[in-house]
Amino acid sequence: MINETMEALMMKIAVDAMGGDHAPKVVVNGIERARDQHPDLEFMLFGDPAAVQAQLSNPERITIVPTTEEIEMGEEPVRAIRRKKNSSLVRAAMAVKNGEADAFFSAGNTGAILAAGLFIVGRIKGIDRPGLTSILPVALPNAAQATRFVYLDSGANAESKERNLVQFAQLGRFYASQVLGVANPRVALLNNGAEADKGDSFHKAVHQLLAADDSLNFVGNVEASELLHGKADVVVSDGWTANAALKATEGTAKLVLHLLKDGILNGGWRAKLGYVFLKPVFKKIAKLMTPSNYGGAVLLGLKAPVVKAHGAADEKAIVATIDQIQTMLTSQVVQKTAAYFQAAEENGQTVDKPGEN
Repeated sequence: MINETMEALMMKIAVDAMGGDHAPKVVVNGIERARDQHPDLEFMLFGDPAAVQAQLSNPERITIVPTTEEIEMGEEPVRAIRRKKNSSLVRAAMAVKNGEADAFFSAGNTGAILAAGLFIVGRIKGIDRPGLTSILPVALPNAAQATRFVYLDSGANAESKERNLVQFAQLGRFYASQVLGVANPRVALLNNGAEADKGDSFHKAVHQLLAADDSLNFVGNVEASELLHGKADVVVSDGWTANAALKATEGTAKLVLHLLKDGILNGGWRAKLGYVFLKPVFKKIAKLMTPSNYGGAVLLGLKAPVVKAHGAADEKAIVATIDQIQTMLTSQVVQKTAAYFQAAEENGQTVDKPGEN
């Protein structure tokens, strides 16, 4: 009876073991570490059986599913998933579609993961376009007590309509509350000014829709320069703008770190002595800004969790991403999101006119 109960509580994650710059070694090792931390998880590793088996030290709660193809990083996404039916990425997504697994994870080709999520796993009814969601750090200490926030769409859709951003706000709200544990998440719109009348006609219309939605704790606009200041728990934007702002932020952070490193190495003994005293501060900053601490990017709006780690992810990043997926599964955030949109549709509510949702 106990064994039957444990089996009922088990959750299974389909893993593209061949996806990523350092696959399958880093993927398999990271999965084993995550498995040891989560007794309620099982894993299906899709990939070259010999290559995966060579990295596997303990097969407990891990099943290797042989595949014969791989989708490379530079391949055209839609064409790749259509032509390579026996690739590790496509087979892992199919396992979720067929009910053999509860979630899909890969560190492979981003576009192919998005395409597989959309065309294989499928959208929640009522969602027009899923949004790629990143979890970003709050850089200012004690900023409204928040340490991270939900950011979407960070690149799944180059173009969006007003109602898409309202849906992104709802998707982000559910994720922040159910997965990050934020009570009544503050939602903001990424814009070129904090005032309500800022932006082009598109952003002004989105601002009106978000402000009119009583289910959202909308706090107004946030500028890109204050993206990491903790002014909101959920920041929404169209995919093109959000991705550009994200890359600019990441590039600035890397540049500052490079300048600091160069200054220490070439600044003489005073700079090196100063580094000795400030080393704990630098370590704290590095920990705060390390993406591997925040898990992977989630394609929200699908029928099951579809999560992508960075191609260069290390074992720590893999573990953090599995932690993230486990929380999504146990919190049933996908089911709760689907129920919300189904109820809205049954009640005849829409998200493309102010005041109707």
